[in-house]
Amino acid sequence: MAYDGYQCLRIEVRDGVAWVTIDHPPINLFDVTLIQDMLRVGEELESDPAVRVVVFQSADPDFFIAHADVELIQTLPTMPPPKPTHLGFFHAMVDRMRTMPKATIAKIEGIARGGGSEFVLSCDMRFGALGKCVLAQPEVALGIIPGGSGTQRLPRLVGRARALEIVLGCDDVPADLAERWGYLNRALPPAELGPFVERLARRIAGFPAEAIALAKQAVDAADTRVVEGLLEEADCFNHSVATAGARERMAAFMAAGGQTREVELGLGKLAQLLGR
Repeated sequence: MAYDGYQCLRIEVRDGVAWVTIDHPPINLFDVTLIQDMLRVGEELESDPAVRVVVFQSADPDFFIAHADVELIQTLPTMPPPKPTHLGFFHAMVDRMRTMPKATIAKIEGIARGGGSEFVLSCDMRFGALGKCVLAQPEVALGIIPGGSGTQRLPRLVGRARALEIVLGCDDVPADLAERWGYLNRALPPAELGPFVERLARRIAGFPAEAIALAKQAVDAADTRVVEGLLEEADCFNHSVATAGARERMAAFMAAGGQTREVELGLGKLAQLLGR
């Protein structure tokens, strides 16, 4: 399969492993363009018989995916719609990383906050570079909630109390702490991360495709309420976006330089200021 025509992604398939490199300057913002590319690549990877493992990585040494586009969120309705009965496009996009019959791996060498964090949480495995990888869910500081699966995946990985510390504290979680909590599978020195992920991906890709798919299906059967939880999260997110506090804080975030590279590198400090 030819992976052509992407605006934000570069895809290379070798030895059963698809290497998907996110390249969307200046900060790999999860905007409409990147979302469209991710929707498309998920569909194509899922149906490609030559692919058994997918590795997501970034061309930017500082950012994996900064977060979802706040300007896009600001355009959402101020009147909450009825509770959804099926997954919206963002939930469907990230949940495909969990359900596709391929092993999905996030190789994180920079920042993955908000929607970026939710994307990597949706992958089967996450590996981060010590001293470089940073994870966070800063949405509550903007008056909204994680609306792309964070409230559902974090408790399943780190437990309720730590999930609430991450979601309500809105602070950056460095790789070493993320590993201890289960946010990451492993945190490795930067020079070891790439070789480790490549060895693991190639090892898995050497196994029968049917066995990989069935193993994922069986593991997912241990938790059959993921979709129901995502629908509840979507309803809560829609209500949070509609509040006056969210509108004020998102506007303040953008006015303070949100979604610029300089501010995003130290976003944890901005979230603290918005919390005052």
